[in-house]
Amino acid sequence: MHPEDHWNRVYATKGFDSVSWYAPHLDKSLKLIERLCPDKAAAIVDIGGGQSTLVDDLLHAQYRDISVLDISRTAIEFTKRRLGERSEGLSWHVGDISRYDFGAKQFDLWHDRAVFHFLTDVANRMAYVGAVRRSVKPGGHVVIATFGPDGPFQCSGLDVVRYDDKKLQQAVGDGFVLLGSETTYHQTPMGKEQQFLYSWFKVDA
Repeated sequence: MHPEDHWNRVYATKGFDSVSWYAPHLDKSLKLIERLCPDKAAAIVDIGGGQSTLVDDLLHAQYRDISVLDISRTAIEFTKRRLGERSEGLSWHVGDISRYDFGAKQFDLWHDRAVFHFLTDVANRMAYVGAVRRSVKPGGHVVIATFGPDGPFQCSGLDVVRYDDKKLQQAVGDGFVLLGSETTYHQTPMGKEQQFLYSWFKVDA
């Protein structure tokens, strides 16, 4: 099954607030974004934003240049309906980040919660990093949240890669300065606890 078909099926068969990664608010993500990019005109992209409520909170915080990418058109269309008229001022992208090109668009901040750890193939990880290099402005920031060293081995029936900060730094390679990292714990709608590692980087100017 193609990844697009897999994720469309996941989003079509599960309620948006019943998938394991659901949280009413991504407080850690929002706090990092506000700290790293206080300018409300900053261009922000949420990778794997799907049905996440981060876009709602970014709008509430008065950010104006917001893009959302997800591999699942089903997820994107759901969120556009949820936002209603507020969705019209945003940029929506459907595609696989390991093969996606944002064209001339450049971002001040790249946010990814729970996409990178699905890239178990080295070539896909390299393609992802290439997309970051093309799409984030020199001096811009990258926030990546993956399963931590004690996180799950699988999610939604797919294998994942678990990271600590050193392993993630090695995976993204040169040109990304690690500014900080923090282990957090996510409570799933099913009551299970998952360890996440948040890491944030600055792209070399």
